[in-house]
Amino acid sequence: MSENPDPEVIELATRIFDLARQGDAEALAAYVDAGVPANLTNDKGDSLVMLAAYHGHAAAVTALLARGADVDRANDRGQTPLAGAVFKGEDAVVRALLDGGADPGAGTPSAVDTARMFGKTDLLELFSAR
Repeated sequence: MSENPDPEVIELATRIFDLARQGDAEALAAYVDAGVPANLTNDKGDSLVMLAAYHGHAAAVTALLARGADVDRANDRGQTPLAGAVFKGEDAVVRALLDGGADPGAGTPSAVDTARMFGKTDLLELFSAR
């Protein structure tokens, strides 16, 4: 295997990560359906789900999860998409991740820890109800 990545592959991956940040659920679904790994990660370990979740795109999160993306995949810092969505106050994303089976106790800090840290009692109640 070559030590230097193909510039065209890098360009395509960058485009796909940007689609996740922008929340383009339709385009992301098409790329994953065409063979892009649903659990593709960037150089920081951020998955497509993490980027979509952190940027507040519930529809993109749902589309990725429907195509087999790992709902609890932590990045290189141990953060999960659910904890990121709690931190950013993205309630629709939190619900999409929970509907997809996210574990509120996963990651460091976990979504539970993050909700406690920011006094989000409504989310703590939601987590305990699940």
